[in-house]
Amino acid sequence: MYKSYSMELAGRTLTVEIGRMAAQANGAAFMHYGETIVLSTATASNKPREGIDFFPLSVEYEEKLYAVGKIPGGFNKREGKASENAILTSRVIDRPMRPLFPKDYRNDVTLNNLVMSVDPDCSPELTAMLGSAIAAAISDIPFDGPCATTQVGLVDGKFVFNPNARQKAISDLQLTVASTKEKVIMIEAGANEVSEEKMIEAIYAAHEMNQTVITFTEKIVAEVGKKKHEYESCAIPEELFTAIKEVCPPSQMEMAVFTDDKQTREENIQGIKEKLEEKFSENDNWLSLIDEAVYQYEKKTVRKMILKDHKRPDGRGMDEIRPLRAEVDLLPRVHGSAMFTRGQTQICTVTTLAPLAEAQRIDGLDVAETSKRYMHHYNFPSYSVGETKPSRGPGRREIGHGALAEKALVPVLPPEEEFPYAIRTVSETFESNGSTSQASICASSMSLMAAGVPIKKAVAGISAGLVTGETDDDYIVLTDIQGLEDFFGDMDFKVAGTHEGITAIQMDIKIHGLTRPIVEEAIRKTKAARTYILDEIMKPAIEEPRKEVGKYAPKIVQIQIDPEKIGDVVGQRGKTINAIIEQTGVKIDISDDGAVSVCGTDQESMNKAVEMIRIITTDYEEGMILTGKVVSIKEFGAFIEFAPGKEGMVHISKICKERIKRVEDILTLGDKVTVKCLGKDKMGRISFSMKDVVQ
Repeated sequence: MYKSYSMELAGRTLTVEIGRMAAQANGAAFMHYGETIVLSTATASNKPREGIDFFPLSVEYEEKLYAVGKIPGGFNKREGKASENAILTSRVIDRPMRPLFPKDYRNDVTLNNLVMSVDPDCSPELTAMLGSAIAAAISDIPFDGPCATTQVGLVDGKFVFNPNARQKAISDLQLTVASTKEKVIMIEAGANEVSEEKMIEAIYAAHEMNQTVITFTEKIVAEVGKKKHEYESCAIPEELFTAIKEVCPPSQMEMAVFTDDKQTREENIQGIKEKLEEKFSENDNWLSLIDEAVYQYEKKTVRKMILKDHKRPDGRGMDEIRPLRAEVDLLPRVHGSAMFTRGQTQICTVTTLAPLAEAQRIDGLDVAETSKRYMHHYNFPSYSVGETKPSRGPGRREIGHGALAEKALVPVLPPEEEFPYAIRTVSETFESNGSTSQASICASSMSLMAAGVPIKKAVAGISAGLVTGETDDDYIVLTDIQGLEDFFGDMDFKVAGTHEGITAIQMDIKIHGLTRPIVEEAIRKTKAARTYILDEIMKPAIEEPRKEVGKYAPKIVQIQIDPEKIGDVVGQRGKTINAIIEQTGVKIDISDDGAVSVCGTDQESMNKAVEMIRIITTDYEEGMILTGKVVSIKEFGAFIEFAPGKEGMVHISKICKERIKRVEDILTLGDKVTVKCLGKDKMGRISFSMKDVVQ
């Protein structure tokens, strides 16, 4: 049965068509937002997947270049692996929706979003977020929705909901908030040092906007929603928990987890598992459930210790940060390096500088190709958690953590005009026990300063956790959560920023939302921790950016030329610019507005290249003194090349004060000579004189 529903959302029409497309999916919504169109579907397998102890949810965001009238590049001329933007969008859809599915649901579920048309003023990412939530809500898949998502910008001090392309370009805030009818369930933000108070105001303005979409969705569900299907629960039998507690009483489990060393804790838990496996060796049904049962027993124990006893597994206070250490200049030959250690979390970040020509080109669903000059990459090898596993390249988690750190640091980077470099930071995870993404922000901030990048201010990041009880006011917010508190807790609330304000937020939860007091307390506690890290740990390691880039980093000199003379510098088929590069060993970038960047490691060679460019782009006037090389000898004179592709002629009568019969009597090919410009002859050629040069 075909149905169409429409509402006005932030000044544009949102239309949802049901029953027109993808009828065999469990739920499908054909989404229109302005002229952006996304097909969102939700499908589930008929039976649970065997042998797993997690909910197998997959979220896909498919960017089709036909949506913006492009043909993909490359030999195959078809879309390849998902872009970084597609991966990040999939994560933003996944994070708020995953907790709304039943915890004991083991059927495979896929949320697919096919981007088919893009209106630059109507975000396809937002349209996919709304579409996935609607598709799941109207399907027969168990889902405790509806939920909705709103994007918020800050332009001239005022909030803008679901900003268009122009507004995004000038906004001081890029905030995405997902909500249910009662609570906020996801926050993602990048900001230009927005204050904590303004950020909270923006979050709850978005929450209010989400309520209009949820009301709209409820109407759709009421009319076309399917009855949720029954499913086979994979919950652990209560009798198994009872039997486990007889073998391992709660006090014994508390002793096993109460340590500040991750490896010791894991050994203790492994000992408990082995003891239980021996006890239940004749019960095959229970044996297969021991791992999951011990995990849940450990989780309940940790949560009870924190919430009721106010004891953290490593003995810290609720607001206490683990031992911290910061250092710079670990690696002698790189352009900049720093290491940040927090407890058993350790990150080393290396900064590399390059000419702007090495900025990353991005060919996506934006109408025009774009590029970014700052790239942050994050790596998470298996040895960082004491495991052995081959490296298969960055996964979604690594890409997400890298993007979060990048977002946190972009607001403090100097503009290209002030610092004409492409910048890459790579965060290597040496050890991991919670919140490596925030440690990478601290390490990267110091690494940039060590490399001589004149960042405006230092940036630090920290994460807050949460353990909740039976009621909304029964909770504890934890500062600086370690891995165990992340796994067993209800929230990972990451906040990065400077002394003045927030530059990035990423909030993940495992429950059905957060109340406003929890959000406000988490933001307040992360600010206090961030301030401590900036003042007491990072500042003593490196107080401000180095005054200049290191000796192994490329040096860049920028000059401005008349844009109409760019062709003179480049030359026919690049002959002139390639000659300059060959003679000096530098790299040269020229922008359309005539900004020229000369990059090299030898200052003398760079100066030589700059002088060549100045000579080429100068309008030659009578009386100018130049130096050049004899490149051709004729009966009537010699041709002098004074810059790549630039020549002038010295007539035989202008070579010496005395009369000579042959040019070769004085000049030889390759001679370097100093000449005086006489202006241009009747044919427009530059004329020189050697005899008029004052000796």
